[in-house]
Amino acid sequence: MKLVQRIALIDKTGHILDEEVASVAAAIDVQVRRDMSDFWPVDAVITALPHASLLAPGVWPVFIVAETDDNSAGYHRTLHQQPYAEVVDGPNWSIAASHEILEMLVDPSGNRLVAAPAIAVTEQGDVQDAPGTMEYLLEICDPTEDPEYAYEIDGVLVSDFYTPAFFDAFSVPGARYSFRGVITHPRRVYPGGYLSWWNPVEREMQRLDYVDHIRPKIIGVGRHLPNFSLREHVDKAMRGKVHLSARGCGHPELEWHRQARRAAALANADLFRH
Repeated sequence: MKLVQRIALIDKTGHILDEEVASVAAAIDVQVRRDMSDFWPVDAVITALPHASLLAPGVWPVFIVAETDDNSAGYHRTLHQQPYAEVVDGPNWSIAASHEILEMLVDPSGNRLVAAPAIAVTEQGDVQDAPGTMEYLLEICDPTEDPEYAYEIDGVLVSDFYTPAFFDAFSVPGARYSFRGVITHPRRVYPGGYLSWWNPVEREMQRLDYVDHIRPKIIGVGRHLPNFSLREHVDKAMRGKVHLSARGCGHPELEWHRQARRAAALANADLFRH
């Protein structure tokens, strides 16, 4: 029997209609129950709340915020080690919210590692398997986190995510490495994404970084910071990168989705006023 986790989406900007937040929460709820549960042993109910004061004990919150002081949007933990997340408002905030919720569900602690063969980047910029074993941080949306790889549920864009086969030792024809099928080989990263792991030889966190869309590169993220989970440590190392919510500003298709979602929210709001 699966335990059902409750997660609440809460707008703190004051600029997003309650109906829009509710539509995004409903889409992510469908994603978790319909798409994600076929691959990962999780279950959750995703709802929208109009205010943080209504948050009940045991509910993990995901806050939509206007900005953060130190570029620290993403996964966090409370003083009693419960997960919560912050998502910066922007054209892709629904994708970012989906991303955070899916990753919180598969790894609430932010520390889950999966051992699998190492990868390396060739001089030509190709990613290939390499000798040795690394311990990969379980962040199921990172390798295809770019908005280009998102998909739609009821008019809402949500994040692609990898499956457990992502950590297979070998590529198998017909295997499904991500929900949308974007990933074609285990442990591959696509433009706009990244992948993090613990290197037991160097004794540090490392990252295959392709966020700049130019060329994948392996960089050191440093030793684990005390009092932070591995995921928080990696997120802090991403400071200075453009928030996922803000990527693709001005992209016609993303803007169309945003405007359509808000138009639908306005229509629903008007419906209930009359």
